[in-house]
Amino acid sequence: MKNIVLAITLCIACPVLLLAQSGSNESIASKLETSIPMLMQRDYIPGLTAAYIQNGKLVWQKNYGVANATTKTPVTDSTLFEAASLTKVVTAYAALKLVDSHQLDLDKPLNAYLGNNYQVGNDQRIDMITARRVLSHSAGFPNWRNEGDSLLPINFTPGERFSYSGEGFVYLAKVMEKLTGKSYETLIEQTVFKPLEMTRSSITWKPSFQNIAAYRHTWTGEVSWLANYPNANAAASLRTTAKDYATFLAAVLNGTGLTKASHEAMLTAQIKVDPANYTQLYWGLGIGLERTENARYCWHWGDQGDSKALFVCNINTKDGILYFTNSANGLSIAPDIVSIVYGDKNHDILKYIACGKFDTAALVLVKSIKQDGVDAALKNYQQTRKAIIDENAMTSIGYSFLNANDTGDAIAVFTQNTKDFPNSWNVWDSLAEAYMKQGNKKLAIEYYEKSLVLNPKNQGAIEQLKKLKGQ
Repeated sequence: MKNIVLAITLCIACPVLLLAQSGSNESIASKLETSIPMLMQRDYIPGLTAAYIQNGKLVWQKNYGVANATTKTPVTDSTLFEAASLTKVVTAYAALKLVDSHQLDLDKPLNAYLGNNYQVGNDQRIDMITARRVLSHSAGFPNWRNEGDSLLPINFTPGERFSYSGEGFVYLAKVMEKLTGKSYETLIEQTVFKPLEMTRSSITWKPSFQNIAAYRHTWTGEVSWLANYPNANAAASLRTTAKDYATFLAAVLNGTGLTKASHEAMLTAQIKVDPANYTQLYWGLGIGLERTENARYCWHWGDQGDSKALFVCNINTKDGILYFTNSANGLSIAPDIVSIVYGDKNHDILKYIACGKFDTAALVLVKSIKQDGVDAALKNYQQTRKAIIDENAMTSIGYSFLNANDTGDAIAVFTQNTKDFPNSWNVWDSLAEAYMKQGNKKLAIEYYEKSLVLNPKNQGAIEQLKKLKGQ
């Protein structure tokens, strides 16, 4: 196995931005500066950039580590990180500016603007899908349609419940383009980036980004790839810096560029996320919300697999923390970061995004599999383990081999996970996927069906079974 090079304890000499001089701000900035390098080292995060907002103003920003663990290129003010789903908040802000200019009505069916039923076929429920329902993730769309599908399904009656969807934001962007006669890229540039002086942000990839973009890294700290996909995506394609995005967040907290009505609507609960499991979580217009006994928060997370991001802001005090990472482990430090800023980890936000925790035993197992072979490694793991590796960590190990086309090793790892967590629908789903990739249709069907018994709402398994059975 290649040596894992992690130059993450190096703190790049970026000037700390301290525009405010209050004691509380200095304390939080000091704690962040001291803690972040240790957290990165603990959880194998090669590069990170962070910003802190106080009273609606950017007061601290700093860069850490490397943009590429192989070349050891440092993270600097110029390094562009993937905002991932934090892009959605920018799209929502731009849509609300169209509301303010009376070009878009939050409650008018979007197909009335577009002049057609988009890509949903003959499902008449498209008439019920509005900008409000897209922005609050209650339109009924899946997050993303299955690969190769031309039709976009509506999975439930719009407005019925919350269901996170990137597809909805892509649909809304098409409507915004129709209303303005401008491309989504131009619209965001003119309505968000230029007014807020976000000079280091782009919705599309440009060749000039090649040497300043952060590479993605696996959970073991190795470079995976550079996400240089060229097309704009209203749900996920923003590349930016912590300083630029924190400037945007300050505008959201202050209502800069929006009418009072639109600002209040954006930060007002439109729908409950999951009332049975997350009693404090709601969704506003394009942004997550949390209500605790003492405060109101707005938040969003970004997850592109091997790069992750998060912001959490207190709406009442207009304080907020934002960070971007180039690591699959980027959210594992979220409870620590949030605790530094807000004093506790008791947030439904942290439970909902399933931060996970870096498991050193998992890394040892990966090394053993690569050095000694999967059978010997798993036998040694079973005989010597002091504790069972977390289900999600073992799933990540399996997919690291599956994505590298080491299907046999992936099947062995997923099988171990089913032995350790037999009542988890997800472990059987992963094992089925590996057998499907191997070409073993019989076992793929068997394990997808087992996953469905444990979770009848596993839509992915339902779709895969249809394909496997030729339905």
